[in-house]
Amino acid sequence: MPRASITDEQDTVAEINLSPMIDCIFILLIFFIVTTVFVDEAGVDVNKPNVATYRKLDKNSIQIAITADDRVIYGGKEIGVGGVAPRIKQALIKGTVPVNVQCDERASVETFDRVVTEAKLAGAAEVNFSALKR
Repeated sequence: MPRASITDEQDTVAEINLSPMIDCIFILLIFFIVTTVFVDEAGVDVNKPNVATYRKLDKNSIQIAITADDRVIYGGKEIGVGGVAPRIKQALIKGTVPVNVQCDERASVETFDRVVTEAKLAGAAEVNFSALKR
């Protein structure tokens, strides 16, 4: 236990006990670690198209990316269109979570449509499209 001591002329010792303060700091640290929202990143950078209007999306969402060469990525791994529904069903076990599709501006509309369709068939109540604000 860290302690600071002060001695005066009469040999009386005044001690400051730092243990309760250290305990409090550790409790706060544990609280902040447990309550931190973890965001699943798609794991790949895409060139998002520019849009005129937008709305802020929830940070706690399922991130799926579609690259310029029509690869579907989740968590840094290629899952293909067929892997979208199982990933979303697994994430929805914990509760309702929106799906955010980050689609490269050069990706085909067909791949985007298939990903959105798979997400909705898997039970996603909200499917959003990620873009850049002009």
